[in-house]
Amino acid sequence: MKLWLDGRLQDAESARVSVFDHGLTVGDGIFETVKAVGGRTFALTRHLDRMARSARGLGLPEPDLDEVRHACAAVVEANPVPLGRLRITYTGGHGPLGSDRGDRGATLVVALGESTRRADSTAVVTVPWTRNERGALTGLKTTSYAENVVALARAHEHGATEALFPNTAGLLCEGTGSNVFVVLDGEIHTPPLASGCLAGITRELTVEWTGAKETDLPIDVLEHADEIFLTSTLRDVQAVHRVDTRELPGAPGPVTAKAMRIFEERAGDDLDP
Repeated sequence: MKLWLDGRLQDAESARVSVFDHGLTVGDGIFETVKAVGGRTFALTRHLDRMARSARGLGLPEPDLDEVRHACAAVVEANPVPLGRLRITYTGGHGPLGSDRGDRGATLVVALGESTRRADSTAVVTVPWTRNERGALTGLKTTSYAENVVALARAHEHGATEALFPNTAGLLCEGTGSNVFVVLDGEIHTPPLASGCLAGITRELTVEWTGAKETDLPIDVLEHADEIFLTSTLRDVQAVHRVDTRELPGAPGPVTAKAMRIFEERAGDDLDP
């Protein structure tokens, strides 16, 4: 396995990042997960645009997107897989053992792991913890993911693959690594970015391609929504057949199934929409 570090391809087994890297010591970093299909990346331009926004929001020096694009191409070419998770990680670099940043420059790592196609439907749980829609990191895709690790572990304990959060106002927000959509009276709705959810790339495309409405939704909408589905880089559009103890028989329902078809067709027509 080859990955990109320090401006070049390296063997994954021998590549090293400093133990003083700020991404490790304080979670001072951002990342993107990009789908690689048959040796080609999907929606890379949108991912890189979001990466630049996250860097600005975190106060990191703006990444050289030409280098990142070159690194992605090199890693995908060096590791041929039918379906892969391409992970771009960009941190504050070598720093002191505290919140202050160092001055040695940022760290860029690009790595690829093989993946498998997701199931058509899945189970989710809600968790008692909240997203802070007013936090300093709200809307940024940072490496500070410990909260998601805890919530996802809770989901796995209950036979689910995702955990859904409300925000501090009690409104539906997002999953640990996905956005959530609900179908009400035949119309698709998803929480607005003001809810504190991440501006997911797949979410963005799904809204554009299906006409979904951005709507403030109480968390208990999950108890009566006609259909529910998730979107993310590797899920694409995935139906939900169970929320906590509520079963949604027949998932994917007709509206979700149509959204799945639309996404698959449009994504197949253009790999960098």
